[in-house]
This record gives sequence, C-alpha cells and structure tokens, in this order.
Amino acid sequence: MADEIGVLTKAFSGFGVDERSIISILGKWHPEEKKSFRKGCPNLFQEDHRDFEKWDQNYIHTLEHEFARFKKAIVLWTMHAWERDARLVRDALSKGAHSYNVLIEIACTRSSEELLGARRAYHSLFDHSIEEDVAYHINNSNRKLLVALVSAYRYEGAKVNDTIAKSEAKILGDAIKNVDRNPIEDDEVVMILSTRSKTHLKVVFDHYKELYGNDIQEDLHDESILKEAVICLTSPQLYFAKVLDMALAIGANENTKEGLTRVIVTRADTDMKEIKEQYANLYGVQFLSKIEELTSGNFKDFLLALIQRSE
Repeated sequence: MADEIGVLTKAFSGFGVDERSIISILGKWHPEEKKSFRKGCPNLFQEDHRDFEKWDQNYIHTLEHEFARFKKAIVLWTMHAWERDARLVRDALSKGAHSYNVLIEIACTRSSEELLGARRAYHSLFDHSIEEDVAYHINNSNRKLLVALVSAYRYEGAKVNDTIAKSEAKILGDAIKNVDRNPIEDDEVVMILSTRSKTHLKVVFDHYKELYGNDIQEDLHDESILKEAVICLTSPQLYFAKVLDMALAIGANENTKEGLTRVIVTRADTDMKEIKEQYANLYGVQFLSKIEELTSGNFKDFLLALIQRSE
C-alpha cells in the first residue's frame, strides 16, 4: 500500500500525469485504500473540520493544467505552423507583459516567409492584423520595437555592407550607454533590429564587441526585451535552450512551464538537434534525460517522440 501511494503521488506530480499508473492503482482500490491515500498525502489533501479529507483547491487547478498538457501538445502539433504561431501570438497578448517573450520569439526566430504566413493566418482567424493587436495591447515603451519586429520581412541573403554594419554598431553602443534614455525608445535602434538581415546583425554585433569590449548581450539588462530580441535574432538555439531550462525549473509558474510544450512542438522539425546540443553544453545534462526525469504519462511519451525525430 505504501509503495502504491508513493507511485500514485509521483504520478500526480511534475509535468503531465502518469495516466497508466493512476488507472492501474485507483481502478482496483477499495474505499479504505482511497482514504489511506488521502490521509497519506497532505500535500494533495487537507483535513476538513467536518472530519473528511478534501482536495487542496490549488492542486486541483494544477492537475487540470497537467491533464490538459497532452491535449494541448497534440492540438498544437497538428496545426498548420502559420495557425499555430498566430494562436500563440493571440494567447501571449491576452496574458500581458510576462508573455512578450513569445512575441519576440515568433518575430525573431521565424523566417520571413514563416512570419508572413503567421500574419496571414492571424488575419483569417481574428479579423485583425498582428501589428494592430500588438499596438492595441501594449501601451508602454516596448510597443514600438514589438510592432516593428512582428511587421518585419527581412532580407535572407548573405550580402552585408561592412561599413554600414560598423556604423550601426556605433549607433547601438551610443544608445545603450546613454544613461538618460532607454535604448528601446531610440528610432535607430528599432530600425536596425527590425529591418536588417540576421546575417547583417551578426556582423553588427561583432563590430560592437570590437568597439566596446563586450558582447552586446552583456551590456543589456537581463529583463530587457531588447536583450531577448538580440539573442533570438542571432543565437536562437541558445534562446530556446534557456526557455526549456526555465520551464523545467522547480517552482516555475504556469506561463513559464508552457515554454516546454511550445518549444518542443515548434522546433521538432527545425533545429531540435542543435537545441539539445546547446542545452547539454549549458547545463551539463542531456535534455532527453531531463524529460525522462521530470515529465509523466502520455505527455512525456509524446514529447520524447517529437524530440527524437531529430536523431
């Protein structure tokens, strides 16, 4: 009995739920065994003053999310990539500032055609443009950059004007080191980040390091959407590895946890192999091992199937 309670407690914990263990154990338990489970799991149940054990309401809410993870992953995976990105943008806008990273992620890690496709899907689904809704929902200094990023259609060739790249590195440096003004409010900074090709931007950031001695990321505040945009534009696998690590962290909030499904589903057929390599380099553990350890049930099996497509 004690072993089964341990198995069942684990089945209810982490990402997803272990449906097979829940069915095999609960399906054969009698009322006295269920009562023993309730009394033996104070993290799940609370003693009521009317002499019964009741589910912790907060944990019920958590379990609803965990049971839904598998369904959400399946739905996102079967969507056309354009519709998926459009719906992810819409969801991020509904959640407010703590989800701006999803807007940056989609705007800066997709190709020009993929982003254009997402904008077309958004028109069709919501009878608005992404640009219109970003401008409507965001009323602070982040608006200008975010509208520009989601509006972008970047050149994707290899040509770079080194003279312009060097001058733009100086523009970025002047703006970042100006203590009297947030660089995100500088029109030239917004223009550079939202219109230049990713190849061009890598050269700009190389010149920045030559001029100032630091990577541009080091000179930007950690909480800055400017920093997230720079990482997404030039080091997307690094960005995705960090999103996955934050999603798997103990105590991560629900919004952060959603990054696990989002990244695996959207990158499974793109650059998951490189993301796994980056994850191992950063954190000294294989990403597959982390998924095996921290996820459960059908949700785990589906994530593993998607991750292993890259092998």
